[in-house]
Amino acid sequence: MPTPSDRGAPPDGQPIEPIRVLRPRRTDALAELLKDLPPRGAVGYESIALPGPPSETEDATEELPPVRDHDRTRRSRDIPRGRVPGLRRTAIAAAVIAAAVIGFGCALLLAGRGESTAEAAPQPTATASATPTPTSTAGATDPDGPGTLREGDNGPEVTDLQERLLRIPNVYDNGSTDGTYDPTLTAAVARFQLWYGIRGDEDGVYGDDTRRDLESRTGGG
Repeated sequence: MPTPSDRGAPPDGQPIEPIRVLRPRRTDALAELLKDLPPRGAVGYESIALPGPPSETEDATEELPPVRDHDRTRRSRDIPRGRVPGLRRTAIAAAVIAAAVIGFGCALLLAGRGESTAEAAPQPTATASATPTPTSTAGATDPDGPGTLREGDNGPEVTDLQERLLRIPNVYDNGSTDGTYDPTLTAAVARFQLWYGIRGDEDGVYGDDTRRDLESRTGGG
């Protein structure tokens, strides 16, 4: 509660009423309630005997009899002399490795022998390669037909071709009739084929189609 600054003088305003009043709790009332309860008797405990150890435990924990000296001597005799533990495994591993190396070497030898055999295969003899193969006639191999004339040929047939081309205007003007199938005559034959629409023979080659058309225009042979 606020107190006035001057105890002798009355406060100017009305006194402030307390909102909550605190007072100490009485603990003797709880003690009085406990006194009224009836007394509780003491709790008794029952003793229970623990079960003893099973009979099998004694056999499991029984100590082994001590080993006598003559038993140790007998066991040492059972081990064959001259053998070291683990020597057998080492010998087996060495044998396996040796077998693998030998097999790999054999495979390489067989592969090399196969290559040498392939290289040593018999080659065709000189007699067989030198044997002339039968050649077909010019008429069977020449696509322009039998009696075809082309650049490099010569003879009376070439002369006849030159004389016939001289009869065609502007095809072989002032051409030679020496019987040689030269580049000038080749150009004249190609010109004749182009102007008159001859398509059965090669350009500049005097074949069956060109011969037939030229002879029809210059008279039969």
